[in-house]
Amino acid sequence: MDSNSNDSKTPLLPLQSHPNVSTISFVNTKNLAIISGPLSCFSIYFFVEIDGQPLSRNLLAVLSWVFLWWLTEAVPMAVTSMSPLFLFPMFGIATADDVAKSYMDDIIALVLGSFILALAVEHYNIHRRLALNITSLFCGDPLNPHLLLLGICATTAFISMWMHNTAASVMMIPVATGILQRFADNAVVDPAVILFSKGVILGVIYSAAIGGMSTLTGTGVNLILVGIWESYFPQEKAISFSSWFMFGFPLAVLIFFSLWGILCFQYCSKGTEKALSAYLDRAHLKRELETLGPMAFADKMVLSVFGMLVVLWMTRSITNEVPGWGRLFDGRVGDGSVSILMATLLFIIPNKKNPGEKLMDWNKCKKLHWNIILLLGAGYAIADGVHTTGLADILSQSLSFLRSAPYLAIAPLVCLVSSTITEFTSNNTTTTLVVPLLIEMAKTMKVHPLLLMIPGAIGAQFAFFLPTGTPSNVVGFTTGHIEIKDMIRTGVPLKVAGVLVISVLMPTLGAFVFNTNKLVDY
Repeated sequence: MDSNSNDSKTPLLPLQSHPNVSTISFVNTKNLAIISGPLSCFSIYFFVEIDGQPLSRNLLAVLSWVFLWWLTEAVPMAVTSMSPLFLFPMFGIATADDVAKSYMDDIIALVLGSFILALAVEHYNIHRRLALNITSLFCGDPLNPHLLLLGICATTAFISMWMHNTAASVMMIPVATGILQRFADNAVVDPAVILFSKGVILGVIYSAAIGGMSTLTGTGVNLILVGIWESYFPQEKAISFSSWFMFGFPLAVLIFFSLWGILCFQYCSKGTEKALSAYLDRAHLKRELETLGPMAFADKMVLSVFGMLVVLWMTRSITNEVPGWGRLFDGRVGDGSVSILMATLLFIIPNKKNPGEKLMDWNKCKKLHWNIILLLGAGYAIADGVHTTGLADILSQSLSFLRSAPYLAIAPLVCLVSSTITEFTSNNTTTTLVVPLLIEMAKTMKVHPLLLMIPGAIGAQFAFFLPTGTPSNVVGFTTGHIEIKDMIRTGVPLKVAGVLVISVLMPTLGAFVFNTNKLVDY
């Protein structure tokens, strides 16, 4: 009876003592970061004058708010990316309808469809099967460290061509670390093995960045570049998937082999082959493949849809003489239309595993990268605002030193400036900020804007020094195999090689693909 009595008096929820109010502090790093955005914005709004241009001042104030929140991650990136939807109308920069339209156009539709396809590839483990096959092909018998490194890097670059860099890194890092785990099983690891492990991780994260340069869907930077080009120059020929590929793929190949050479020189010592042979051989990779089993109907259909999408992207608009299948629709169909069409097929084709089950369902799409999609929308909204308010004319004066540069030095200087800024901000943020300024500079220099825009956008992808430079760098850094000094050691020569490649290709191949020798109507 006593126990029952005690039980009846026991509260259903544990009692909590009231915290001492004096111990609660609202002054912390997170709150200071949150306050910094509005504080900076209103400080510029009330105390800064820009040559009698209030709209330019207002946009600069809003940009300080948005960029500070992006840099400090005061609130989630996706939430910050939506802030132009209320800040632009409040400060008179643009109407709510005009801002909202920036968040869903053909380019963003292209990204959305690509993300759904990437989720299908990941769901059916196709990426792992592809990675193990290619790595096994390059492993060599006896083992060749240089070829193995090439295989891992080439696989990552190829995957990154068709999906976001971060997704490619997330897919390939487990494959790479799965190979490296065999080395760590031994109590005493050879220094040559430790060195090679660093090269593998660096190869994955840098190959993801390089592979993404070759296609429009590989990275958000390329999509932002194309969106800004279409926004500023709607009367000019749009940059299609195929036209970018004609320039981006040779660019990526040259930078990729520069990376491979640097990694082999720095991380493959004379004793690497002997040290690795004790841990890894082709038989191990074959066993990994056997555990996956044969390809099922669903796997083959996802690959078929993916292959069909690439073919349609490549053939929609080819050349002026060979217009491509897009001519059948009088140019109304874009790359985003194709991307969504192919993604839709995944929800129609059965997977032949369970009755009524399709290749994809919406529950599998819960991992969609909405933060990237919203970031792209914010980038387009900001680019439109910089253009319409005249802020680009004012900010371009800060880069006036480039105007006196000789013609052949334009591309390397622009690329170098952009690649320096991107070490401290995200690639997409750098592109959104720098490219509109380069357009205004091109106007005053009387050169084709793409001569500056493309090196600026490519340079924004050269974030090779710091772990925080890109999410891919973070993914690699968290493995524990690399340190910041390793990234700088490899990143410096890689960045130099990248600048040299863009300096050679832009005035030659770029002039042929993008017709940069003709005048543009500003």
